[in-house]
Amino acid sequence: MSKRDYLTDIAIICVTNTEFAAVTLFHKWQPVTIPGDERIYDTAEFERDGKTYKIVCAKQDKMGMTSAAVTTMKLIEGFRPRYVIMVGIAAGIALDSGSSQMYGDVLVADTVWDYSSGKYVSPDDAEIVFGDIGFLPRYTHETIPDVIMPYIEKAIASPENECHVHLGPMACGTSVVANRSLIEKRIHSQMDNTVGLDMESYAVVYACNQATDPKPIPIIIKSICDFADSEKGDDYQRFAAYTSCEFAKLLYEKFLPLD
Repeated sequence: MSKRDYLTDIAIICVTNTEFAAVTLFHKWQPVTIPGDERIYDTAEFERDGKTYKIVCAKQDKMGMTSAAVTTMKLIEGFRPRYVIMVGIAAGIALDSGSSQMYGDVLVADTVWDYSSGKYVSPDDAEIVFGDIGFLPRYTHETIPDVIMPYIEKAIASPENECHVHLGPMACGTSVVANRSLIEKRIHSQMDNTVGLDMESYAVVYACNQATDPKPIPIIIKSICDFADSEKGDDYQRFAAYTSCEFAKLLYEKFLPLD
């Protein structure tokens, strides 16, 4: 089989041990390695309409965009997946988060953007000011391919979907955030319809969009474990990790085109 054929149907990428524990609940996984790579991957199979499909999972060894990009590229080069799906936890940051977003709600990105890119300057020359520090934002963004969005929307609307899903932009940055003032100044000021915040999604989508052919389609599915404020904690991480995996499983087992 040519290297440029798809070899795997679904690749799952996650970051934390909590997220990986949720992933392992949904399939019977077997560890596997590939020549020249010390990383251990996990593979499984699932059936759909009488056919068997392959799935592989990798957990990042570190948090952040650098590890996300490297892990994604390794998955692509080693397994040639049709789709790369990032699951896990994120912060809910919609402007009306107090009423419309709840713990465990699923966030699905149609766009991912790096809000942390920019230049620190004098406050007199800045669009965003933190005391005596000014910041000029220069964000970059990547889009989820339009071809896949109708299938995601069908999964959201399906009576089989038991998750409350928010579809919209996902902001991605280099630091953990527990301050709503930063959200307002750095994120809502640039893209006010952003629904979520994490530290890896931009790199995953960028890696997929820049991969050699055949490019996998990236999909970001994360669930709300906090609201990036002073009450940020770990209490809802397991629940959020579970619901993101639950919706991802529904999507690839019932809706994504696989043939």
